Amino acid sequence: MGFTRMDLVAPQRFPDREVSAMAAGADDVLDGAGVHAGLVDALASTSVAFGLSARRRGVNLPELTPREAAAQALAAAERGEQVALVFGNERTGLENEELARCHAMVRIPSVDDFSSLNLAQAVQVMAYELRVALLGEKMPAPPPLHDELPADASQMERFYEHLSQTLDDIDFHKGRSPTMIMLRLRKLFQRTQMDERELRMLHGILADAQRMAKLASEKK
Repeated sequence: MGFTRMDLVAPQRFPDREVSAMAAGADDVLDGAGVHAGLVDALASTSVAFGLSARRRGVNLPELTPREAAAQALAAAERGEQVALVFGNERTGLENEELARCHAMVRIPSVDDFSSLNLAQAVQVMAYELRVALLGEKMPAPPPLHDELPADASQMERFYEHLSQTLDDIDFHKGRSPTMIMLRLRKLFQRTQMDERELRMLHGILADAQRMAKLASEKK
């Protein structure tokens, strides 16, 4: 389908003789594949991620069809953004924690009795839809939402770590579940797609909140 970049997250075995045999000549894709210990590292340079899932899970994300996701992915790429399609493993698919790092969930429509496709089939469906979108009538790309490119996934992860630590420092949770609160905040900030300048401003606000919390604690 014309796509050459593939990144693997904690593969069970790679490189592997059987994998090379099944690649049917696409050795350049295997040779250039990135291997990462975790999803955060794999998404480090991306600003838009679409997670494929057969089930509606606890993470409340916008749900797209493959065709809608392909159109959005192509528009983002034409704006110069790095786009990722995220697939889970054969047995369990994507976990909630992994979906929470995506901006939208893509669900391939199928009958309820057989809702899950195997990994290769799911990849091929998305590759086909992207190919159709690429070959389709070229429409003017929508204008960028920001003066700067959106912050990438690694910058967003650092922000989420800072936000989580600040909420602890100001004793925000008060018995509520920190995990659920962070999932909801992730959803909020993923939806806004902040740029680097906006992210720097929020880091500054969090740093001031931490400083004031420390001063208040020292006065007790």
